[in-house]
Amino acid sequence: MLEEPSPRPAAKRRIPLTIGAVLIGALVGFAGIYGIGSLRHGSAGDVACRPAVALSHKLAPLAQGEVAALTMATKPLKLPDLTFEDADGKTKKLSDWHGRTVLVNLWATWCVPCRKEMPALDRLRGKLGGPDFQVVAVNIDTRDPEKPRNFLKDEKLTRLSFFSDEKAKVFQDLKNIGRALGMPTSVLVDGQGCEIATIAGPADWASDDAVKLISAAIKPASAGS
Repeated sequence: MLEEPSPRPAAKRRIPLTIGAVLIGALVGFAGIYGIGSLRHGSAGDVACRPAVALSHKLAPLAQGEVAALTMATKPLKLPDLTFEDADGKTKKLSDWHGRTVLVNLWATWCVPCRKEMPALDRLRGKLGGPDFQVVAVNIDTRDPEKPRNFLKDEKLTRLSFFSDEKAKVFQDLKNIGRALGMPTSVLVDGQGCEIATIAGPADWASDDAVKLISAAIKPASAGS
């Protein structure tokens, strides 16, 4: 007498398939929550910074001569809201200049190219500084807080406002997004806090080349205000 085939082999085959389906479902759900969610979060920032990239493309032909080393933005990038202190020890943030084109510069007295660059930044501030543009030069000396103040005084650099970060966190914040590899570092930022261009190293910011490029960067911001 023949016995009926046992159903167990089929059941054993179905169990792994069921477990696999559950795992795939869980992975899809995880990706939906963390992957797509983070993409949406990132794309929101991209949308805000797309005009800065478009402006960067327009300015690219002007990145020549004394500012030829500028790296023009090719992807939308919103900078962290950099935090530092003013001459009175009050907290300042990059967002305090919302609506203005800003040249953010990091410098230190121990950095020889930084010291050589500061007079040009001071003259640039004198030429273009105002309601539509500002030079924000942040000192990151971590030992003697009076040394950078004395440097500006001795060099008679009176147009630049004094900003400092004795913990050098601003450098680390820019380094984390790949925008600070050494000193000095300068980032040209639009009124939304988005990167227009970055340069690693010094530049003659008071030169005709620099003034022409930055003036062209300011005009769109002025027109939209």
